[in-house]
Amino acid sequence: MYLGLDLGTSGLRGLLIDADQNVVASAEATYEVSHPHSGWSEQDPEDWIAALDAVMATLKSANRSALASLNGIGVSGHMHGATCLGADGHVLRPCILWNDTRSHVEAAVLDQLENTRELSGNIVFPGFTAPKLAWMATHEPQVFAQIDKVLLPKDYLNFILTGDAVGDMSDSAGTAWLDTGKREWSETLLSAGQMAASNMPRLVEGSQKAGTLKPELAAKWGVPDTCVIAGGAGDNAAAACGVGAMVEGDGFVSLGTSGVLLSAKDSYSPQPASAVHTFCHAVPNRWYQMGVILAATDSLNWLSGITGKTPAELTSELGDALTTPTDVMFAPYLSGERTPHNDSAIRGAFTGLSVSTSRSDMTQAVLQGVCFALRDSLEALKSTGTNMTSALAIGGGTGSTLWVEMLATVLDLPLEIPAEGEFGAALGAARLALTASTGSDPMSIMTKPDIARTIQPNTDHKAAYDAAYERYTQLYPTLKALT
Repeated sequence: MYLGLDLGTSGLRGLLIDADQNVVASAEATYEVSHPHSGWSEQDPEDWIAALDAVMATLKSANRSALASLNGIGVSGHMHGATCLGADGHVLRPCILWNDTRSHVEAAVLDQLENTRELSGNIVFPGFTAPKLAWMATHEPQVFAQIDKVLLPKDYLNFILTGDAVGDMSDSAGTAWLDTGKREWSETLLSAGQMAASNMPRLVEGSQKAGTLKPELAAKWGVPDTCVIAGGAGDNAAAACGVGAMVEGDGFVSLGTSGVLLSAKDSYSPQPASAVHTFCHAVPNRWYQMGVILAATDSLNWLSGITGKTPAELTSELGDALTTPTDVMFAPYLSGERTPHNDSAIRGAFTGLSVSTSRSDMTQAVLQGVCFALRDSLEALKSTGTNMTSALAIGGGTGSTLWVEMLATVLDLPLEIPAEGEFGAALGAARLALTASTGSDPMSIMTKPDIARTIQPNTDHKAAYDAAYERYTQLYPTLKALT
């Protein structure tokens, strides 16, 4: 048996599979995000441990015999979070999360330093880990002075599981401290952020063994004390493992809380100026590139909270058939934006509202705005030489066939909907556990899911959506002039 743990922004999911990758059981536990100030986003790592205990208790209650033959655990987690430990291994402050924008000034300073982009392969975004520590050095010097280790959220769970500070390449590439081409910590990047290699976890590939489960946890959960803990992966790399996006040309688009357009790469070829992320994959000698928008389904959830209607109720008002785009425009910059703008200060807006604008018009504008923002990411990926001819569509937003057809039309890409079953980050983490435990070739494990159907671009409306996208591209410079 093999267990994948996916540490998400709102909860932890555990997925138990057998050696043939059949799902045996799953369990979930939730926790909250704290926003103590505007632009701040934090979590207490103790909540992650409580969720881990709850998930394992649930799995044990109904799957005692399966856990008794557990050979490996892999952990996936939301990226970029700064979990700071003192010399005694205790957490010094709440973890600063990926969507926290307080360190935008520090990010800009680090980004302008010589060799930063060349070594990291990326712009230094405010959500990355390095600027968060630079912010702490200035604003929380008493905490900063106590830091012994800085762990990413997933690596903190690995620390709890093994007692050792271990990180993997895919997650660490999002810190702005990793030499992403060489797949090792960069002394140059670390020193620029007042850090040292001794403050970092040791590195392994995500598909390699990071350690073994602590004996006390093995006894508590009824798991063999030989259970292997894999290096694991950042959530997007783990999702790529889960859907089999492993070689050049493989990719997916995710309509989750944030939006992601990801393409696997056989070689390292960053172009930081495009604001496309270039990160290590979770397996050796592979990388991936992706465009990221910060509010995908989060935009629809925001409208849901404003209107008092559930997301499903809002989208049902649009019917099942794709229509021409609404003249109402929505810029989904509710938390700033990454690709292609790298702008933590920009904020969202509706334009084209009139007395005749209906709730359904606003819903359609939100769906369109997310699609157009992902088109921005596609155009940025194209500028790096990436050529996507199709993509898997994953994430909660894919429950709306209308939204997926709209996205396929805007991107001019056929979008493949996986058949019902497990795929994504939790399965990817379990696959990493299987690979680390058995020494199998990762490519033989990270296979693609069965496809239920393929949604083609709507040729009747493509020209209208292309024209609407061109109008959308004018929103950002207009809004930027007002901020």
